[in-house]
Amino acid sequence: MTDEPSVQDVSDWWSTAVSRIEPNVIALRGHPIQDIIGQQSFVGVIWLMLRGRLPTPSQERLLEAALVSSVDHGPHAPSIAVARMAATCGIGLNNAVASAVNLLGDVHGGAGEQCLEMLAEVSRRATAEDGDVERAAALVVDERRRSPSKYLPGFGHRFHDVDPRREPLLRLVERAAADGVVDGDHLRSANAVERALAVGRSRPVPINIDGCTAVIYGELGFAPPLARGLFVLSRSVGILAHAWEETGQGRRNKGPMPPTILPTYQENPPG
Repeated sequence: MTDEPSVQDVSDWWSTAVSRIEPNVIALRGHPIQDIIGQQSFVGVIWLMLRGRLPTPSQERLLEAALVSSVDHGPHAPSIAVARMAATCGIGLNNAVASAVNLLGDVHGGAGEQCLEMLAEVSRRATAEDGDVERAAALVVDERRRSPSKYLPGFGHRFHDVDPRREPLLRLVERAAADGVVDGDHLRSANAVERALAVGRSRPVPINIDGCTAVIYGELGFAPPLARGLFVLSRSVGILAHAWEETGQGRRNKGPMPPTILPTYQENPPG
């Protein structure tokens, strides 16, 4: 028969290095909250909470750029559309935001994580190929083209020929690499993949926002799953703004189409 758990056993069950909360004490990663308020930015605190230390100013600027770039992509994005519809159904803003965030999965919202994993794969291949990142990228692209999905996360866009967020983000990474803030490995891998994708094509397949932010998160040392988590934090800003705007437009039970437009009825559905 085991001994009854002690108070210490229960305390250890919830042990954490993230925050210390006691009477009259709030500390985040060892930093008293009163020393953080008014001294650190929200982005800096995100870094602190995830990494256990405060970022350098250059690291903070890169992370902020990535977060700002992903806040919104319009009401045709599924998560935003759901947030707006949910906001008209008699639920609160928190429910509307949660409904939208729950849509951010492998297909919608997960490409940054997947791209970061792919760039890590290119880097591993380059190491095996005596540092030849161009050959490594060509091998990865070829393998993915021959896979059933033929999908390369982080490249191409159904809406933009060239993602307008590409240049400012990659310029920031280039500058950070030149200044020694990051090593540039993920940037080199991404550029090599972009060049490999352009071979034999009349139109290039440029890196998109998911790829650009994957480069930044990788250069800053974030694990691939955090690329998705950080995207969720960023896109939640747009989700909240759209849900709030919708609440002021007076609609009730908003559907995906105006009520005058009816979905096509398939009398003889395929299969």
